[in-house]
Parts: sequence; C-alpha cells; structure tokens
Amino acid sequence: MAQLNIQIPDELAHRLEPLHSRLPELLWLLLGSEPQQTREQSQVDTATGEIPAVYQEVLDFLVKRPTPEEIIAFKVSPNAQRRLQSLLEKNRFGTLTPTEMAELDVYEQLEHMMILLKVRAMKN
Repeated sequence: MAQLNIQIPDELAHRLEPLHSRLPELLWLLLGSEPQQTREQSQVDTATGEIPAVYQEVLDFLVKRPTPEEIIAFKVSPNAQRRLQSLLEKNRFGTLTPTEMAELDVYEQLEHMMILLKVRAMKN
C-alpha cells in the first residue's frame, strides 16, 4: 500500500484525527469511486483506548455468554441511551464534531449487530 504525505493546516489535521482510519474510504468517495476495503480499515484499534464506552458495554455483555433470553432483553445502560440521544440531537442540528460522528457510527453499527443477534436468539 502506498503512503501519501501532505501538508495541511493544524486545525484541519485536528478535525481529521478522529477520522484517521476512514481517510482512505473518504478519499475514494471524494473521487466518486467505490471505497476499497483494506485490512487496516477492517481492524479495530484496541491499543489506543479509543473504544467508546457503549462498545465496551456491549462487549462486556457478550463475553458473559448470555442466554437467548438475555440477548433479547438486552438494552444499553441509561448513560449510553442519554449519550445516544445527545448525539442524535446534535446530528439533527448539524453540530456534530468529527469525533461525535464517529461515535454515532459506532452506536449505529452496534444497534444493527444487536438487532441481528436478537433475531437469531428469537429463532432459537
């Protein structure tokens, strides 16, 4: 994979930092092409400690090997629900920061995964 070094203003670099792992995908979209998935993009960087609390919450739940009934009943904590509501409100007003956009993406991905898990649990 090629490496591209560019000079950008510090403010732009700061705003792009939360999107660092998605920059190749975003550049493909800017060019009007379909994003090319790389191995680096598909891996979660757990070493940086940048895992949102709700992600850790879901992981902790799944590590306990819940029963199908527990999966069906699962809901994130009230704190996670309040944070999601805050992000959704900011999204409605167009005031999300890049970091918050990435966090909202995590919520959406986790919601999709939990829906799929609940459907499978219901079938069992």
